[in-house]
Amino acid sequence: MNAKDNFLKVKHLYNRAGFGISYTDLQKISKKKLSKAVDGLFKTADKDEALALVDSSESKRQLLVQAGLYAKKDLTDEEKKMRQEIVRMQNEVSRDLNIAWVNKMINTDAPLREKMTLFWHGHFACRSNNPMYAQQLNNIQRAHGLGDFRTLLIEVSKSPAMLQYLNNQQNRKGRPNENFARELMELFTLGRGNYTEQDIKESARSFTGWMYDKDGSFIFRQNQHDAGTKTFFGKVGNFQGEHIIDIILEKPQTATFIAQKVYKFFVNDTPNPTYVKELADHFYNSKYDIAELMKKMFSSEWFYNPENVGTKIKSPAEFLVGLSRSFYVTYNKPQVLIQLQSSLGQYLFNPPNVAGWPGGQSWIDSSSLMLRMRIPSLVLNDGEIDFSGKADPEDEAVIALNRTTKQKTVKSYVNAQANWPKFLDTLPKSLSPLELTEFLLQPKLNNKITQMVSDNKGLRSTAVEITSMPEYQLC
Repeated sequence: MNAKDNFLKVKHLYNRAGFGISYTDLQKISKKKLSKAVDGLFKTADKDEALALVDSSESKRQLLVQAGLYAKKDLTDEEKKMRQEIVRMQNEVSRDLNIAWVNKMINTDAPLREKMTLFWHGHFACRSNNPMYAQQLNNIQRAHGLGDFRTLLIEVSKSPAMLQYLNNQQNRKGRPNENFARELMELFTLGRGNYTEQDIKESARSFTGWMYDKDGSFIFRQNQHDAGTKTFFGKVGNFQGEHIIDIILEKPQTATFIAQKVYKFFVNDTPNPTYVKELADHFYNSKYDIAELMKKMFSSEWFYNPENVGTKIKSPAEFLVGLSRSFYVTYNKPQVLIQLQSSLGQYLFNPPNVAGWPGGQSWIDSSSLMLRMRIPSLVLNDGEIDFSGKADPEDEAVIALNRTTKQKTVKSYVNAQANWPKFLDTLPKSLSPLELTEFLLQPKLNNKITQMVSDNKGLRSTAVEITSMPEYQLC
């Protein structure tokens, strides 16, 4: 492989497995074999630094106070204020948690670890108004995101955030709640059409008693568990939740379902059945080792085929994080990161529903594309932006924290600083505007782009111009 090909392949690898790469690192890594570049990504991913914004002891204290207040029929005015104050504090901490994760993605030295966390964040989509639960689930996805899928699945299933979101707290003997059991198969493991309604009923009975305590700890309540015999996928026994998960994992369809979702997220929105089967077989035979699945994909020749390069629309998170990493951006008022996510349609920790964000073409419509094309120049030049976008009701509640009562739209200076000297120092002194354009864009350059940048005099102005183009929205 010639040096130019390896340069482009490593760039593609880091755009998909992470959030981009600096020119300096790209030059250095592309001198090695591609297999070494893949190994390097996994080596840096060994770092697992949990999000630690939320103080668990304070959160547990609030939970116990809330539990006491909700248990009362009539509250005094003081108690009502106390309850409102706890909710207000939780909303503020939830906002800060979102910003903390975005900043972690921007500054991480383990981009693959964070990219996998982002993938599982969408796969195991969950909303929680309790920031401690949300942080806990995010850390589960980070800790096990490249590990054993069975462990990840069980830990997610036992998390208070998911137990609350999918109503398993109400799943008890004699009154089974089927919500979690249904989504476990439809969205998390097998996919629609690969189970029966009876399988859902028997699975729900097996998960009775999986709950969380007043302080937010998982607890198996034996007295709420249906200990009767169940029949699930033809197997008969006194099943509990772990047994159901093991039976699901015995089915190769589970490996196929996960492999296809991984393919759509990291490779192409249109799955190639041959390559998906290749990944699924490898995943199943590895006993659901997620790292093995990812290494197989990143090491396959087809991952670097032209139809898979520069053809995926960046999610809002990938777009904002990638731009911020590339230009070493500091947000002096980080609240703008919430507003940008809401306006672009991906407010982290707040998926639209349990199916997560649809992705692909849904990221772009006429209004969001225009906003995306404006954001680079606003972020890189500290411009003013009008946030009257398409936030959902919960997103609006967060945005409203910074609104005055009379404002109908939110106007704000981005108040961000790109570190231009640091960015320019990563580039060779002899680099031309055209070469910078080739580096910043993933799609192949057409004549229009080539002619447009050929007259440019400076690298800084070229960078702002290129990142403001529709082609920059592709990775």
